[in-house]
Amino acid sequence: MPPRVLTGIKPTGSPHVGNLLGAIRPALRLAEQGLDAMYFIADYHALTTVQDPKALRELTYEVAATWLAMGLDPDRVQFYRQSDIPEIFELAWVLACFTSKGWMNKAHAYKAIVAANEGGGEADADAGINVGIYTYPILMAADILAFDIDLVPVGKDQVQHVEIARDIAQRLNHICGSEVLRLPQAKLEDNSAIVPGLDGRKMSKSYDNTIPLFAAGKQLKKIINRIVTDSTPPEVPKDPETSTIFQIYRAVASPDDTRAFADRFRAGIGWGDAKNALFERLEAELGDTRSRYDALMADPSKIDALLAQGATRARKTARATLDRVRKAIGISR
Repeated sequence: MPPRVLTGIKPTGSPHVGNLLGAIRPALRLAEQGLDAMYFIADYHALTTVQDPKALRELTYEVAATWLAMGLDPDRVQFYRQSDIPEIFELAWVLACFTSKGWMNKAHAYKAIVAANEGGGEADADAGINVGIYTYPILMAADILAFDIDLVPVGKDQVQHVEIARDIAQRLNHICGSEVLRLPQAKLEDNSAIVPGLDGRKMSKSYDNTIPLFAAGKQLKKIINRIVTDSTPPEVPKDPETSTIFQIYRAVASPDDTRAFADRFRAGIGWGDAKNALFERLEAELGDTRSRYDALMADPSKIDALLAQGATRARKTARATLDRVRKAIGISR
């Protein structure tokens, strides 16, 4: 059996160009590496911050349609919606009972919010923190452990989540006296590209500096024209590596086209011409994908059917894991 790998996609914002290179393409390559790849829409994780029902539903479809339009093949991999796997949530409760509160106190996301509250003079260090945010690592552990996952691709800032999943699994295994749960490993993604946003910072919905992946026509051109540039005259040679326009272009263009664009920078190019070149490249690179995306979004029932198909397959593994856990802890059918 090839190693099983899991990628979770949280529907907290519309997919943007930064997601394409930093997350979507690297994750899709996993299925091409001979791995048993699983991808899921982490809609219950999103509930910690997205609590408008209509928005959560729409974002879930947007994320699913994006991955399908980008080439995810549900016949080759397992693609499902987290909320369609009830075994995950029963397992999460069991894992919570084997989890030290101290581990949750040390979770990076929780500590970051507490630090921000304290730094901002907030009287209550836990202000704005719901229990879902606090116990987020436990649900993530259930996402992983339910499927006997071997590898979890993560950036450096997310390694802790996999370590917590291992710690919980080890504690349960130790108390039960058997290898009930498989111990996952973090697959560190050191080479994930960081794409700059309109203001030069990392492209992120948190900074409101994104280029929506499927923006088109006048909307796309208007967004690109917001990219921050300096007052360097058109005829002056420019270093492409310091240009946000060039870095976004490189995120979607071929190596040959990227080299040609870099030469135009070094020879001297006006910012208006550079922005227009980026607009044309995004239109060319994403046009077909946008058509597939639009077709999927026009027929959400097709997305539901594909996710349900994936959930049926995934639940078989999750059910077997949960039955094994229930027996080990003394709760059996």
